[in-house]
Amino acid sequence: ELVALAGYANRVSEMLDVFKDAALCKYQKNVVVSQQMIRGSNGNGSITPEKILEFEDGVPIIKGIIKESQDGSISLKNVPIVTPNCEVIVPSLTITIRPGDHLLITGPNGCGKSSLFRIISGLWPVYGGTLTRPGDSYLEKTGRPAMFYIPQKPYMTVGCLREQITYPADSTNTNCGDEELLNLLDLVDLRSLAEREPDGLDAMGDWDSTLSGGEKQRVAMTRLFYHAPQYALLDECTSAVSLEAEGSMYETAKQRGITLLTITHRVSSLAKYHRYVLKFDGEGGWHFGLLDSNDSTLVNHHSKEFRSESGVKERSNKLQ
Repeated sequence: ELVALAGYANRVSEMLDVFKDAALCKYQKNVVVSQQMIRGSNGNGSITPEKILEFEDGVPIIKGIIKESQDGSISLKNVPIVTPNCEVIVPSLTITIRPGDHLLITGPNGCGKSSLFRIISGLWPVYGGTLTRPGDSYLEKTGRPAMFYIPQKPYMTVGCLREQITYPADSTNTNCGDEELLNLLDLVDLRSLAEREPDGLDAMGDWDSTLSGGEKQRVAMTRLFYHAPQYALLDECTSAVSLEAEGSMYETAKQRGITLLTITHRVSSLAKYHRYVLKFDGEGGWHFGLLDSNDSTLVNHHSKEFRSESGVKERSNKLQ
């Protein structure tokens, strides 16, 4: 509860900072190229919009190429990050992620972090460049799904506790016995959730209402362990759990051979579980490389984390 309170106080404080900046006419938009600019208005010489998107009858042309990876890697070559309303967040991104290349993704809000996940997973089109990723046959070849996405607020399906763990798979077709599923709950310290119910794993409930935010995130991590994908796309998925529990779950995922692609604001606490870092600057730029724990950027993030989780009094004074 203390961590949750600190998080809420931090958000309200950041909102007050935004109001202050707005009053001083300080405003920075993370969109690099808007739809209006792409269509030829208000262009500046630094970016060539027509090379990013092309339109036909007012509809953007999808010119990107999607290839199936032969070695299980994920590769983007000159791929722009473009929103559905045709706003270019990043003009061109080139990175390669191989199994075992645990990646930490950082940057300000709206810089393209979650958008990158949507492009990699196929939810958003590839407007340019080449995206290479594991294909539909990856599950048949390896016996494990290629990717599994966990958001900050995971969906709790209507059904029994067993179905919360196996989602989105059908719980009736699982090869895992009750004890194996209970062991998965053990990994996130939620075994008591089943033991306190008379029907155990078959207990029905309104899980979205009865579980706390942290418990929902823990259940989502049991899904990750159950499906054991090659890549875990983690979007602030442990923001409501303690640092100790977070570290335990990340370590367990690595031990199970899951490659972590993590979006987080808890940079310093999660850096040790990752090998590479992708930093977006919010202005269309980015840096990809080996993660250096001595990086001053990480130190700055650590300072923010400390204030967020330990500075409740500081935030409270600011709100008075």
